[in-house]
Amino acid sequence: MSVVYLRNMSKRTVKQIIPAQRINMGGHLLDQPLPFRSVDQIDPFLLIHHWDKPIKAGGNQKELGVGPHPHRGFSPVTFIFKGSVRHQDSIGNNVVVSDGGTQWMHAGKGIVHSERPGIDLVLNGGEQEFIQFWVNTPGKHKMQAPYYLPLSEEETPKIELENTTIGVVAGSFMGVLGPAKTYSPQTLLRIDASSACSIEIPLPKHYNTLLYLLKGGLSVENEKVSSKTMIWYKNDGDMLTINISEASQFIILSGEPIGEPVVSYGPFVMNKHEELQQAVSDFQDGKMGDLIETFAD
Repeated sequence: MSVVYLRNMSKRTVKQIIPAQRINMGGHLLDQPLPFRSVDQIDPFLLIHHWDKPIKAGGNQKELGVGPHPHRGFSPVTFIFKGSVRHQDSIGNNVVVSDGGTQWMHAGKGIVHSERPGIDLVLNGGEQEFIQFWVNTPGKHKMQAPYYLPLSEEETPKIELENTTIGVVAGSFMGVLGPAKTYSPQTLLRIDASSACSIEIPLPKHYNTLLYLLKGGLSVENEKVSSKTMIWYKNDGDMLTINISEASQFIILSGEPIGEPVVSYGPFVMNKHEELQQAVSDFQDGKMGDLIETFAD
């Protein structure tokens, strides 16, 4: 068992361990660890969805995934672990992001996009697994211009430890800067461990921090944590000590709380109800652009 040890840091303890709930989202069954019960958000993180379902060969791309839909006021982010996601949007992007990659979109004042499996996956079939999480945007940035960043596995900066690879998607972590642009301080990590080990992850004490385990096993304060489970940490230290009991794959979402009112209606996340009404009106009036999807023959 390997240990990465950093001195003069206090260990965070666990606030709650939350198994993901199986939900039906627009006809798609998926796992949702956040929101849960009476917890609507863990500021700045609003939602986490885990899709893990194979795609049958020979389907119709335009009938799979999620068709054109709008967003405003936050960043929907997708970590792809297996398969591929084809993104098209109303500001001209048309990109396929494959396993190991990240789809980062800041919705800003409004964008329309679609998310469907890539054509090779549609034709040949195969495994598809991804996490999509929503990150809130501070009010002063909600009406900025939208942008989209496709990040491949090769373009993701990595820290290699014994038995463990840490991909840094956003924020500065152990001297490595993630390429995704955030509108509030965040550290977003993808972690793969090939075998049992212990790692220590330094994070600012005031950042709200979540760990979601896709597969494998962890030992947390003498409790075994299995796949499709979220760990919500207290803000009582600046170090996560993670005891990995077998080959595992998980993500860490850590961010400074924004501390602003949150109101939402479907794909819109704002600070006031009047802003939600305006978002609906702007979408209906075509002010978030138009998306006419293209498909391979």
